[in-house]
Amino acid sequence: MTLESEADTVAGALRAKRARPGPAGRPRKGGSAVADPTAREFLRRADPVLRALIDARPDFHPRAWLDELPPFDAFGTLIFQVVGQQLSVSATRTIVSRLQQRFGGRMPSPQELLAVDPHELRASGMSNRKGATLRALAERFLDGRLGDESLARMTDEEIEATLTDVPGIGPWTAHGFLIVALDRPDVLLSGDLALRRAVQHAYAFDHPPTEDEMVQVAERWRPYRSLAVSYLFASEFEKGT
Repeated sequence: MTLESEADTVAGALRAKRARPGPAGRPRKGGSAVADPTAREFLRRADPVLRALIDARPDFHPRAWLDELPPFDAFGTLIFQVVGQQLSVSATRTIVSRLQQRFGGRMPSPQELLAVDPHELRASGMSNRKGATLRALAERFLDGRLGDESLARMTDEEIEATLTDVPGIGPWTAHGFLIVALDRPDVLLSGDLALRRAVQHAYAFDHPPTEDEMVQVAERWRPYRSLAVSYLFASEFEKGT
């Protein structure tokens, strides 16, 4: 059993308006750019519900929400994802901030995380199980099983298989990493509660769709499911603004 949940750590950050530099010092793709016109037109033709959402947002910036996230490398992004399991965005950011304070205002490196007493991680507000997951990740980064360059070369399926092999990491965390760290274009957060609510409202479900129903709805969006997800998140969060 993992610590996965239907939390909305990735989704909640979609309220932001600007972009920051990305992992390993590289610009995060599309932070200040409007949606890719090829992907946008594909989705318009594939799905009339999305067509309405897209046409209502001609200047939509799908990656603008990254302003809510500091510039992390791959290990830092995974720390953020693991801490965020079962938590809101604000709670996640509080714990991450406490953790960074213990390491001079930045995320710890894998070496630093392994060197610190596990009680220090607990003092930041994370559970013992999340601390154990982060230590398992750090070990993999140190011995070369994981790394920024090797993860960037992997397919989405390979990354999911590699990350979910770590105790405490399931598909929700792996998919969030694909979106946040690597800007992969065809990722579906099928278990995310905020996305399920958005699909329920946009597609007139009389219940929050199951993960199987989410996958079925999203099949027509391939190979641009990430962009479709961004429009749906935007449609949901705009209701509260």
